[in-house]
Amino acid sequence: MAEGSATETARDGGRRILKNVGWLLGGKGFGAVCSLVYLAILARSLGVRDFGHFSLIFGTGLAIVELASFQTWQMVVRYGTPYVARGDWDAFGRLAMGGGLIDLAGALLGCGVAWVAIIYFGSALELNPAYTSMAFAFVCALVLARVSAPQGVMRTLDRYDIAVTAGAITPITRLIAAIFIWWSGATVGKFLFAWAAIELFSAVLYWILARRLAPQSVKLSNLFHLGRMREENPGVFRFLGVTYASTSLWGAMQQGPLLAVGYFLGTSAAGVYRIADQLAKGLGKLATLSAQALYPEVNRQKHASPRDQFRKLVKRINITVLIAGTLLVALTVAIGGHILELIGGEDFARGGPVLIPLVLAASLELASVSYEPVLHAHGKAHYQLFARLFTLAAMALLILWLVSGGPVWVGWAVALGMIAGYVVNSLMVWWVIRNEPARVEQP
Repeated sequence: MAEGSATETARDGGRRILKNVGWLLGGKGFGAVCSLVYLAILARSLGVRDFGHFSLIFGTGLAIVELASFQTWQMVVRYGTPYVARGDWDAFGRLAMGGGLIDLAGALLGCGVAWVAIIYFGSALELNPAYTSMAFAFVCALVLARVSAPQGVMRTLDRYDIAVTAGAITPITRLIAAIFIWWSGATVGKFLFAWAAIELFSAVLYWILARRLAPQSVKLSNLFHLGRMREENPGVFRFLGVTYASTSLWGAMQQGPLLAVGYFLGTSAAGVYRIADQLAKGLGKLATLSAQALYPEVNRQKHASPRDQFRKLVKRINITVLIAGTLLVALTVAIGGHILELIGGEDFARGGPVLIPLVLAASLELASVSYEPVLHAHGKAHYQLFARLFTLAAMALLILWLVSGGPVWVGWAVALGMIAGYVVNSLMVWWVIRNEPARVEQP
């Protein structure tokens, strides 16, 4: 490939990244506004203790979702892009529908894990026994609704506009449901039922939209071909296994601290920690969305651009997100406590000091947004797994050491664990890029 052509491809890639991030952030910006309102309704209508119960059930559900979910969207993007480029819609369909079958298998596994976790260990988290059955049903609905493969179809086809439209359904319907429940008399059970129904509806909607985008691929005749899919995509199950393990560790890092607060410090402390964590995770969602937009393009640019141009792209991304993360941490220190009081009332205002380390941890997540796509593009997905395993181990040890100091010190344990993981992850990415062999340009 000629240099001029490669440079043009890199520029096109940069524009596509900005466009996709813009779509995602636009949709999630709307969703963030909705979520702040319904979070305030939840906190104020349920009170600290019942909000703590809801938070522990929801946090347990999210942890099990991460434990049982395979990142089939990454599989569809990585292996499906060449099929789309050459118009091999049958092979793309076998990949996408195989991903859907894997999603379903993971959901059934998640239901089994939920049975053990909630029925036998719910008392360890101080869950009200009256909530046991509804908590189990809620978590089952949550894992069944977490579909990943149709999102991979949308991203491979570069239809982030459709993905954002579908994603906006969840926050707006949650807000409507929260207002109705508040008006009719709020209970934990009503919120759990509404959240479960909305998640299941969203899952069905994703598949309908994926079918409309690629009707020649998303069809039942492509469903039961896992063996052929494996032959057509060498290494696909190994890739899926590594990304599954990495995502499971990430889920433990995201929900483990909340569950530790509930176990060691009680339900009310969990409610305070949760509302601070929810705000901090707004920044974490920014990192996740950016990574989703970067993932397809980094894979393209790894093969389409000269090595020095690829390095410049990664460097620019890292500088941009570091600046954004620093500004958001400073803003949180200045007004974070006031935001918590505005949302949840005086009972939740004491979560202000907890918010600072949690936002610091989320800013490090944002700062490392390009690492996973870069490592996957270089065939080093297992490096990300090692980095997350190290981060989780550091975080767990620090929580056990500092939990007696209360939710604030749990927050600092999370931040310190993320700092340690960020350093290790940065060194890995630096080493991979530095030792990448130069590609021979074709005349």
